Amino acid sequence: MLVGLLGRGIQLSRTPAMHEAEGRAQGLSCVYTLLDTETMGETAPPLGDLITFAGHFGFTGFNVTFPYKQEIIPLLDELSEAAEILGSVNTVVFRGGRRIGHNTDKWGFKESFRHGLAGEKRREVLLLGAGGAGAAVAQA
Repeated sequence: MLVGLLGRGIQLSRTPAMHEAEGRAQGLSCVYTLLDTETMGETAPPLGDLITFAGHFGFTGFNVTFPYKQEIIPLLDELSEAAEILGSVNTVVFRGGRRIGHNTDKWGFKESFRHGLAGEKRREVLLLGAGGAGAAVAQA
């Protein structure tokens, strides 16, 4: 399975090692590569071309990070309910020739809060930032 992470300035990401290890643990052969537009220089292809490239070269899908979580939306064929509500995409899946955008941020943050703050009363929080992930944290 070929998957990856699309973003800018992501060369230090630990995501490839994490996802490949989880794939092995699940019995999957998984190659997770970085699609870092910063390393593509000033002539980086347009975002739409990168998505087409990923589909044509056999990617099953890819994760999306800064700065593309919102910019990618009009380039997709379909959005999950969460992605539509949050106005942000962090995962693209290629299925049946279609590009489907999902957002797992809200679920991830909600589960982290539930497990990490188990037994704590809900209180007010200060949220700094309102980008792609910030909207999900606010909803969680």
